Amino acid sequence: MEIKNAKFLKSSSNNKHCPPPDKPEFAFIGRSNVGKSSLINMLCNEKNLAKTSSKPGKTQLINHFIIDNKWYLVDLPGYGYAKTSKTNLDKFEELISNYITKRKNLICVIILIDSRLELQPIDGEFMDWCTQHEIPFCLAFTKIDKLGKNQWASNFAKYKKRLMDYWGELPQLFETSAEKRQGKEAILEYIGENMQYFVPPPKGVKATNDDDDEFDEEYENDNNGI
Repeated sequence: MEIKNAKFLKSSSNNKHCPPPDKPEFAFIGRSNVGKSSLINMLCNEKNLAKTSSKPGKTQLINHFIIDNKWYLVDLPGYGYAKTSKTNLDKFEELISNYITKRKNLICVIILIDSRLELQPIDGEFMDWCTQHEIPFCLAFTKIDKLGKNQWASNFAKYKKRLMDYWGELPQLFETSAEKRQGKEAILEYIGENMQYFVPPPKGVKATNDDDDEFDEEYENDNNGI
């Protein structure tokens, strides 16, 4: 799959302000400064679609992008930014939690991991949380161009062993480099293959963000993701 047209749609401070859940949606998330914006720009063939910053914690809202008028790409706030207030941390956690657990059309969460580091506790905790809430997720390792082949091979083996020891199986894994444009085809192919799991609302019923829609229960039961 190749992205031909990507546009910023809107930023939302809560779930109810997000676009109607009328298209399949894939959300990108990771620790602050993991290279999320650079990866999104690389996938979309754009330089400044997602705003990059050397200051961690820049993304503080749910940012929706419309891709080829067929699906939504979502840039979520980074988790684990230490240099912010406890109030803001709680606010971000609630924002992310509500979005991920209540967004009807969310197909998969793509968790970004810095390939240069060992698996950080906060990354493991977020994966645990997704597992507990039955949220489909996959992992995209970023900045692999910053490591030598042997070092990355060693780190990757440790990641896989840790994940296997903990969960007994591996999620989908991607090796990426925004600078080298590596991993683009694999991620977009994965997204293209899994858009089929989107279940539109029943005919004649408008997709909304209301929690009490009459079709919510049927919709969520059918839209089980990957």
